[in-house]
Amino acid sequence: MKIGFEGKRAANNLTGLGNYSRSLILQLANYFPNNEYLVYTSKVKDHPQIQAFFKTAAIKLQLAWKGLLWRSFGILKQLKADDIQLYHGLSQELPFGIASSGIKSIVTIHDLIYIRFPQYFPFIDRQIYRFKGQYACKHADGVIAISERTRQDLIALFNVPAEKVSVIYQSCDDSFKQPFEPSRLAAIKEKYALPDQYILNVGTIEERKNQLLLVQAMPLLPMDCKLILIGKEQAYAKKIRAAIDRLGLQERVIFLKDVSFLDLPGIYQQAKVFVYPSLYEGFGIPIIEALYSGVPVIAATGSCLEEAGGPDSIYVNPQDVEGLAAALNNLLHTPELGGQMIDRGLKFVQKFDNKVIASAVMAYYEAIASKR
Repeated sequence: MKIGFEGKRAANNLTGLGNYSRSLILQLANYFPNNEYLVYTSKVKDHPQIQAFFKTAAIKLQLAWKGLLWRSFGILKQLKADDIQLYHGLSQELPFGIASSGIKSIVTIHDLIYIRFPQYFPFIDRQIYRFKGQYACKHADGVIAISERTRQDLIALFNVPAEKVSVIYQSCDDSFKQPFEPSRLAAIKEKYALPDQYILNVGTIEERKNQLLLVQAMPLLPMDCKLILIGKEQAYAKKIRAAIDRLGLQERVIFLKDVSFLDLPGIYQQAKVFVYPSLYEGFGIPIIEALYSGVPVIAATGSCLEEAGGPDSIYVNPQDVEGLAAALNNLLHTPELGGQMIDRGLKFVQKFDNKVIASAVMAYYEAIASKR
């Protein structure tokens, strides 16, 4: 097949949807090289991670018509000219008119957080997201939800027929899947001045991610245990810094900046615990990164994080400071529990193996392409 992909995120975003897009396309190209993979974007970020992606032989960069609306209007003519048989909208939208173009289409829906938590999104953004998402789900030949939680949201909030939505999970970058050599870990520890014992959280520092819960739990934990936060700081970071000052945690909470993606797996691998207290997620890739890195995980209840973390991670109420502290203390003081969680977590996370995910997506492509 000639398969086209909406590549805005793949070509420009270094986290989140960018990682999802690049990872999926690379997996498909590696395991199913007989297809052609055309990635459409109006611009490409000058970054080594992105440049390396487009150097993959089976992946073809297609520069689209420039303009803010190229994904909605400008691309369809180009898809027809390139004789694309199937088009995958990787980030919740499809071109207008694709249903009558003769090109089969699939859209991935990551989450409907903007509906569940509208207070975190500007009004106009919510309206645009809803309009594009509903249009894509209505007119796509198939819809991929990245978790069962997102599938249920699509059925409940967008009235998408249950049979139209398939859950296909994500994997994470391969760099998280191999232990680093001790010498490399030592170099990373020195480079970032990592403490001997730390709790790790990775993700945008914003209210929905709920890092304040972690900061509030720190006074209830051993004094030699520190917290490392890695992520782009939003306005919410001011609230966290105020709590740090109020609780006297200036020496125990570290905002780690300018972390190279190449070093990030080594920071995971040296953590005692990974904590993800987010109020709501579509999936939770950082949890998978932690499990592959051999780190016990504590996550929040209330969305889909149990799907990513599996039955042997620990889950706490995202509003319960004492509950989180109790779970952390139990884990920090019970090494055998941590070892058990690591072993079982590594077994569980194999369900997100590259080949498993790529095979599921390709089977879905073939099923959609064969529909009349």
